[in-house]
Amino acid sequence: MAQAVGALSTYDTVNREDLSDLIFDVSPTETLFLNAIRKDIKAKAVNHEWTVDALAAAVADNAAIEGADASPVAGSGLTRMGNYTQILTKHAVVTGTQENGVQTVSGKKELARQVAKKMAEIKRDLEESCIGGAAVGIAKVGGDDSTARRFGSIYTYLTSNVSVGAGGAVAAGNGAGLMTAGTDRDLTEALVKTVAQSCYDNGGDPSLMFVSSTNKIAVSGFAGAGTRFTTVDKGKLDESVDVYKHDFGTLAVTMSRNIVGDNVLLIDPEYVGLAELRPLFAEDLGKTGDSFKKQLIWEATLQVSNEKAHGLIADTNG
Repeated sequence: MAQAVGALSTYDTVNREDLSDLIFDVSPTETLFLNAIRKDIKAKAVNHEWTVDALAAAVADNAAIEGADASPVAGSGLTRMGNYTQILTKHAVVTGTQENGVQTVSGKKELARQVAKKMAEIKRDLEESCIGGAAVGIAKVGGDDSTARRFGSIYTYLTSNVSVGAGGAVAAGNGAGLMTAGTDRDLTEALVKTVAQSCYDNGGDPSLMFVSSTNKIAVSGFAGAGTRFTTVDKGKLDESVDVYKHDFGTLAVTMSRNIVGDNVLLIDPEYVGLAELRPLFAEDLGKTGDSFKKQLIWEATLQVSNEKAHGLIADTNG
């Protein structure tokens, strides 16, 4: 049907724009590792230290002759561990015109929106420093007047309950040395059980298993998971494994966008924490012109309280 003669259409005039007040952003902001670990630890120096202890191995022949003299045996001392605090920063800068002149899409002050956005970004950066970055880990750096301090990621502390691919090797365990990458292999149920058993044998009881999206699919495909499929609604079948119960405990399978795909991390949240020297804060920067500036600062480090509480499967095809 043709347009009516003489009709004025939207193509012939100027109309007010239609721009939604909502801002759509699908960038991931979750920090599942940071959310899970301890956050009640206070760092008091840039080289944050803690101590690790262990009982002597149990013996079956602890039997003394009646009336025998004491035969003291020297006890083992504490092991001192440490990690450097890392200064994470973000900056928000908005011109005077943008802040106090024009109307924003959201109707809110742009500087406040930028600060909120940067806070989400800096938290994600901290998560990445803990469990992301290189598959072999990120080594701690003491820093100097021209080099930034940084803390060692969790992979540089794990030695006892670690499975690596052919040719791979664990880190030194002090945060300063990296792992050696091995040949990639598929994540299997047998690998998870082996590391979980090692954790148990060493006194650990990890409750969370962090995996990439690829390894999450692998976990859901474990042969032992076949009996766990449950109908959640008529005509639907839930084939996802969110809780994996094994011979030595139970693991909540946690899919993370930040974890290095090669690695599968088993942790006990009680024995790993964030030690803050300066909790996250935002402060105004001095005006140097027609703009408003804020700097976000967070100084913290990762404390792996006892590496035997955790496990790692490295060199997977995740």
